[in-house]
Amino acid sequence: METHSAERILNQINLYIAFVKGFKFKRMIDILKTAEVIEACENLLQKRRPSEDIRHQVDLAYRIDNQSVLIYEIRSRWDKKDEFIESPIAKTTWVKSKNQWKVFWMRADLKWHVYKPKAAVNTIYDFIKLVDQDPHGCFWG
Repeated sequence: METHSAERILNQINLYIAFVKGFKFKRMIDILKTAEVIEACENLLQKRRPSEDIRHQVDLAYRIDNQSVLIYEIRSRWDKKDEFIESPIAKTTWVKSKNQWKVFWMRADLKWHVYKPKAAVNTIYDFIKLVDQDPHGCFWG
């Protein structure tokens, strides 16, 4: 594993641990599932991120928020290069009662909608594969 990838993973773990403090753990993704999420998302970033020389203009990232994972693009504003805009790409939410990840995509109305071709998947790796392959052009356009 490259050094910068390891640093990104440690940073994500530290952010998650900091976020967990003060919250009821039963509403959060458990630690082992979090490790899987980080590994799967880092693999996607390693495959899909733009080259380092343009990452100051456009980049790809993810965020763990309670039981959800959000994949998004970061772009500098066209008129203010020092300001950045986050554009959501895909979202999944862990549904513990069903032991599945519910899959969402953002439509033109800027609201999250269930991804009807595959509303739920069994693993975070299945979600990442679905988003990466994007057979219906909903995530990457």
